[in-house]
Amino acid sequence: MRCFSKALLAAGGLVATVLTGVLPGVLTGVWTGAVVPSAAAETGFAKLLAEAEGQTVYWNAWGGDDQINAYIDWVGDAVEERYGIDLIHVKLSDTAEAVARVLAEKTAGRDAGGSVDLIWINGENFARMKANGLLAEPWVESLPNFALIDTEGKPTTVLDFTIPTDGLEAPWGMAQYVLMYETETVAAPPRDFAELKAFAAKNPGRFTYPQPPDFLGSTFLKQALYELLADTDQLQRPASEAIDAEAALLPLWDYLDALHPTLWRRGQTFPANGPALRQLLADGEVDMAMAFNPAEASGQIAQGLLPETVRTFVFEKGTIGNTHFVAIPYNANAMAAAKVVANFLMSVDAQVKKQDPAVWGDFTVLDVAGLPEDDQARFAALDLGIATLSPTELGTPLPEPHPSWMELIEDRWTKRYATGG
Repeated sequence: MRCFSKALLAAGGLVATVLTGVLPGVLTGVWTGAVVPSAAAETGFAKLLAEAEGQTVYWNAWGGDDQINAYIDWVGDAVEERYGIDLIHVKLSDTAEAVARVLAEKTAGRDAGGSVDLIWINGENFARMKANGLLAEPWVESLPNFALIDTEGKPTTVLDFTIPTDGLEAPWGMAQYVLMYETETVAAPPRDFAELKAFAAKNPGRFTYPQPPDFLGSTFLKQALYELLADTDQLQRPASEAIDAEAALLPLWDYLDALHPTLWRRGQTFPANGPALRQLLADGEVDMAMAFNPAEASGQIAQGLLPETVRTFVFEKGTIGNTHFVAIPYNANAMAAAKVVANFLMSVDAQVKKQDPAVWGDFTVLDVAGLPEDDQARFAALDLGIATLSPTELGTPLPEPHPSWMELIEDRWTKRYATGG
């Protein structure tokens, strides 16, 4: 299978008989149905495949969840078999680690042969890399599978925490903040942050959130700010443009000062991340957990990792949603192969696999209604699980604030609560 790209070039382009006969499903939904590539696009991608063959891609991605790690392993097997690419998952505890490494290489003048080929990224880390010129020149729209992305119905596929992606990162999953609760101990979940505070006061020790800067913990704070801040429009602009950003955060600190003494371990310590909090829920130590994947509870129930009585809810006024991406550093050593991997991540095969709660449950970035009928049927056949809310129940996601607000909140939270300052 490793020699297929040479065969494509020898044939003078990507032809249907090769794609359906030798490589079934490799580019499902791209070369048939709604999307018909130009001859130039076919030839360009064939050349990219030939260049990518035999390259090793070091994909720097968060490694804190076993389900996600298993999916990335599956991607590695798929791109090796189909494209002759060796994919190595460099497991991160924080995406900022990879960003710092690329920045250090640029500072040292290492403008080629970089140690990072692909990064799972979004939000503040994307904004930082874009601002510092750490990303490869715009490349995403040249990939054939980008034509399948629902950029109109899912505008965050091209707008990352208010920052235009400008073809610098490829969308590969949709996310929306949800909360999980144990129905055996919580008759009715809180509808807003006022009810959440009342629940915590009535049930001391039964609620907590991950410690910022873990992305779930930080999202909990941003979610609270949406409800507590009178003027939420300012969250869509840089914090530096606010009349008084520090004053805008005062309602959040007042809320947390009252909430923390009622939390698990009296708010003196916090779970490290989402999986750690989920384990507390599984062990019966708390009544709620949170996730950025609406199908996470269903997937965990299916694997026997959460009780079958756990369900999912969102707050009455909505919850934050976003898209997560992969980006390529400007000095990536395996630039061609990284692009091929990104293209595969946007394929129907990869997106259907990922949306299965038994695998991951991550919602698709594709315009499913625009796909050929057989591919639509593959998505329709997915059982999203007993605890997964419908799109109607999830509602319209709230937009992510500008990355500068997240940075400000994390910094001030750490100084106020993590250091006892």
